[in-house]
Amino acid sequence: MPQSSLHHRICVSIGRETIDDVLAAADSVGSGADVLEIRLDSLAVPAISPFVNTLQKPLLFTNRPKWEGGRFGGREEQRLAPLVEAVHANCAYVDLELLAPDSSQRRLLLALEDADTRLILSWHNFQETPGREELVGRLAMMQDKGADIGKIVTFAHSHLDVLRVLQLQELAEERAFPLIAFCMGRPGVISRVATVELGGYMTYCAVSENEATAPGQLSLATLNEIYSLLGA
Repeated sequence: MPQSSLHHRICVSIGRETIDDVLAAADSVGSGADVLEIRLDSLAVPAISPFVNTLQKPLLFTNRPKWEGGRFGGREEQRLAPLVEAVHANCAYVDLELLAPDSSQRRLLLALEDADTRLILSWHNFQETPGREELVGRLAMMQDKGADIGKIVTFAHSHLDVLRVLQLQELAEERAFPLIAFCMGRPGVISRVATVELGGYMTYCAVSENEATAPGQLSLATLNEIYSLLGA
């Protein structure tokens, strides 16, 4: 399978517990991914340099707190430290939650001033998909807070939830704001495939079927098979 084009930017999310296991997973995806997300909150001992020094793919570092569906439960200063280190190492992306404390956002933005790293401000709702007004408000907050890329992911209970989230791509294009937007849950699976066809910046998938880091997340093999069938 040839490497996916930037129009179909695929990020493989890796949530394993050891550095060696993460490196093995990264090696296993080969050319099928455009970006590798290293879930620092899944690592027993978070680290940056082993991945920056070893992996050739663009790297995205995320240290997701428990209050937004992740595994990190420590102090905020400890959570931010490896993300700042990733910025200093000029990784491709770091992900910070839109609702993170203002002090965390200021700290990361200060580090980003002298780096090529792009900031993804993300917002996840694991229970539902709010109305359009709230979704548009979240997008506006991401821009106002200095995001290079926004990420809005909600849990879909019906196809109407999915349509509401995907419609954000029209607004994002009007504002020239790169946006990652799709839905979790069974009704949202189609949005993970369609989002990049509709102008979305990137979609996410898992290394394998049993390693999903969010509800409804497809494996890399399945996602690439779908794109192949679509002739993408």
